[in-house]
Amino acid sequence: MPKQNLLVFALLLAFLTQPAISMAEDLKALSSEEASLPVEASLSAQPADFNRDIYYTNKLEFSLETGALPINTPFVFDCFVGGDYSHNPLHYTLVPIFPSLRWHMGRIAGPWILRGNTDLTATLSLTAIPRGPEKAYGAFDLGIRRNFVHRNWRAAPYFEARGGAGFIDAQGPHGNKYAQGQDFTFTLMVGTGVRYNFSPRYSMSVGATYMHVSNAYLSEPKYDDNGINVVGPIVGLNMRLGKPKE
Repeated sequence: MPKQNLLVFALLLAFLTQPAISMAEDLKALSSEEASLPVEASLSAQPADFNRDIYYTNKLEFSLETGALPINTPFVFDCFVGGDYSHNPLHYTLVPIFPSLRWHMGRIAGPWILRGNTDLTATLSLTAIPRGPEKAYGAFDLGIRRNFVHRNWRAAPYFEARGGAGFIDAQGPHGNKYAQGQDFTFTLMVGTGVRYNFSPRYSMSVGATYMHVSNAYLSEPKYDDNGINVVGPIVGLNMRLGKPKE
C-alpha cells in the first residue's frame, strides 16, 4: 500500500507540474514579444525623409535666375595670376538673366553637415549692363552646385561655381579707358545661398553671386584686359521637368 500511494502521488505531481511549466514558458514568450513592440513601433513611427522625393539621381529641372550685381571688387583670384588686388576705377552694374537646366547627378549622401547631392548646371547667360561703357553680354556656362540637404528640411543651403565663354560689345578698342579689350570673353562665377522647396516639383533660391568677365589677356598688348568683377544678390525659380521619381 505505501508503494502504491507513492506511485499515485508521483503521477499526480507530474500531471500538475507540466501545465505550470508550459504556462511559465508562454508567459516568458509573451513578455519578450511585448518588450519588442515599443522598439518596432518607434522604428515604424520615424517619419521618412521627404527630401528623397526632391533630390534623386537623373532628376532634371528648369531654372530661371535673375539679380543685380552692383558691388565692384578686385579680381578675387588675383594672387594666382600675379595681381595686386588693385581696384578698377571704372564701375559696372550687371543684371544677369540665367535660364538653366539642372541635372541631379546622384541621390542624397554624405556625412552630417556635408549630407546632400550635386547637380550639373548648363546656363545660357544673358546680361544687361546698365552701368558701364558696354551694353550687353551673352555667354554659355557650365557649373556644379552642391545642395546641403538635412533630413526633412525644406531649406537647403548650397554652394556653386560656374564658368564659360561668350561675347560682349567691347568698348576698349573704341577709346574707352578701362573698358573691355575685345568682344570674346570668359566668365567665372561663384555663389552661395539657400534653396527652399515648396514641393517635389517647385522650389526657389535666394543667394549672392560673384561674377567675373574678362578675355584672359588675349587682347594684350594691343588693348588692356581690365575685366569686370561684381557681386550682388540673385534669386531663382526651379521647376522639375518630366514625371516624378517612381
